Amino acid sequence: MTRPVGICVVSGAESSEIQAFIAARAGALRKAGLNVVGVAGEEHGLPDRSCGAGFLRDVASDRRFAIYLDEPAAGRTCHIDAEGVAAACACVLPQIADADLVVLNKFGKLEAAGEGLRPVLDAARQAGKPVLLAVSDRHGDAFRTLEPDAETISPEDAAFEAWWNAAGKADARRSG
Repeated sequence: MTRPVGICVVSGAESSEIQAFIAARAGALRKAGLNVVGVAGEEHGLPDRSCGAGFLRDVASDRRFAIYLDEPAAGRTCHIDAEGVAAACACVLPQIADADLVVLNKFGKLEAAGEGLRPVLDAARQAGKPVLLAVSDRHGDAFRTLEPDAETISPEDAAFEAWWNAAGKADARRSG
């Protein structure tokens, strides 16, 4: 039976600020001795592009995965490299069983279609692991259909601490 988990969406700021917040929280918890796994997003920094996605960085190994195509596939406008995202997903999946927290850069187009990092989210939910992530505005409805009880916080330390403490207490109640 699947246990309920704490899913936390960071919202209310620019994507780059949210990604920096997720990476910082992951780093601080890892430094404190917790096993935080997953990926944080990094922008490519290229000018005049509609999409800033460039890389996913594995928070456990620091391995970097390119997820941006210079040219979209024929007949498409999206520059996301689904193969790069799949490689990051394959790296993270075996880490979930021992994780204290799973971080994901974003639930977006690929995840809404059941692809991309969706297997990581699904595995974390099945394993009863708390998840911290961002959600694309365009795919918020799909995410809310999947996770109607997810909590939303602003990218502020106090908001994260309140969620993390509540998720930890809920986890302790489930385990006890």
